[in-house]
This record gives sequence, C-alpha cells and structure tokens, in this order.
Amino acid sequence: MFRPRVIPVLLLKNQGLVKSKAFKDYKYIGDPINAVRIFNDFKADELVFLDIDASKENRLIDLNFVKNVGEEANMPFAVGGGVRSLEDIHKIITAGAEKVVIGSYAAKNPDFIQEAADAFGSSTIVVCLDVKKKFFGGAQTWILNGSKSTGYSPIAFAQLMQQKGAGEIIIQSIEKDGMMTGYDIALIKSISEAVSIPVIALGGAGNLSHLQEAYSQAYANGLAAGSMFVYQGVKQGVLITYPEKVDFNFKY
Repeated sequence: MFRPRVIPVLLLKNQGLVKSKAFKDYKYIGDPINAVRIFNDFKADELVFLDIDASKENRLIDLNFVKNVGEEANMPFAVGGGVRSLEDIHKIITAGAEKVVIGSYAAKNPDFIQEAADAFGSSTIVVCLDVKKKFFGGAQTWILNGSKSTGYSPIAFAQLMQQKGAGEIIIQSIEKDGMMTGYDIALIKSISEAVSIPVIALGGAGNLSHLQEAYSQAYANGLAAGSMFVYQGVKQGVLITYPEKVDFNFKY
C-alpha cells in the first residue's frame, strides 16, 4: 500500500541546527550531524537540510557539511541554500546529496530550473515555495527567508516551476512555521490540484493527525516537518524523534 514519505526538515544557521517560528525567533537546538545519526536509527524516509542564510549572504551551503551528511546518512537527503548555478548543483550532488532544493533563485530566474532539470534530471530538482499573505491581497510566494515578495501567487509559481521541469515542490506556509497547530490544508490542496508533480507539505505539523490531514485532505505526496521531530512536550524540550512505521495509517 502506498504511504507518503515522512521527511524531517532541518534548518542550518552558522553550522548549527536551529528552529524558527514564522521564520523568526530562531532557537539553537544542536549539532546537525548528531541529528543525522539519530534519524538513521529511526529509519527516516528522507532528510532535507536548508541553510537559511546562504542566499542572503550570496554563498552556497557548506560543501564539507554536505559531505559529512553524505558519509553519515543512511537515507536519501536533499540540501538547499544559495544555489545559483549548474556548477553549484554539480558540487552538491558530488558531495553526496540526492536532490537540490532551490528557492530564491528559482523566482529570480525561472529559466534556471529548466537548465538544471535538463542537465541533472527533474528528479534531482526540488523547488521550495515559501508562502504568506500580504497585508492587502492574497497569498504570495516569498524569497530570501521570507523577506521579499516575488509577486507570484502560489498556484502560478507552482505551475511555472512544473512547466520549467522541477521534479517536486515543497510548499511551506511561513505563518504556520513552527506553530505545530497543523498545516495550511487549503494552501497545500490548491497546489496539489494545480500541478501533477509531487507536492511536499511543510509548515505547522505537530502530530500524526496533522500528517494524515495533509495526505488525505490536501493530497500531499510528502509530509515534512521540523518542530514535530525535534521538540517534546508543552515546554518544547529538545528531543529528536520520528514516528514508528506502525504509527502510520494514511488513507484517503
């Protein structure tokens, strides 16, 4: 029976693992390589690492870090942060990652996604859409860690990325980030119905019921989360965790 991928998304800042709320209030939670070892033991489906400062600082995610993850990880993993050229993608894949996540540069130069898909295959190219509402008007996609609007609606941008050859899309609600109150189901569903490539839900998951909702109600192919996998209890003590396979009961 088909089961959607359950994917921890881990944020990097100054080589450390951090968690945020609504792309603010970053809290240091530990060593990323230690987290990889723990997720190995839990047999996580995939991992995603995002360097949240790389694009703002006009640099690429640290390749030594990618190599270290590649040496430790027993599961496929993707990395993102500052990707702006085919050479960047080649370096990341050579360092050990299976996929590359592109966000800011995909909006700045959509044709780059076509170039990347042609060079490395669509299955290697993941586009991340960070979404929040403007004070006046509907939801839009944002770049540079949520600091600049692209002017694209989420649906229009998702369809453009599919047209350009992206293999899958991560759809993240900035307002839901770190809140653990559930995904933006309406947002995820609107993207799932607008494109035919896999859609990964991100932003807001706090328990298994939230994962179930994103799959059964919003038709997400992948269920990603951060806080759910690193916090424990109402005081949010740091305890990296991952649900056992027997806990999964995903049905439409």
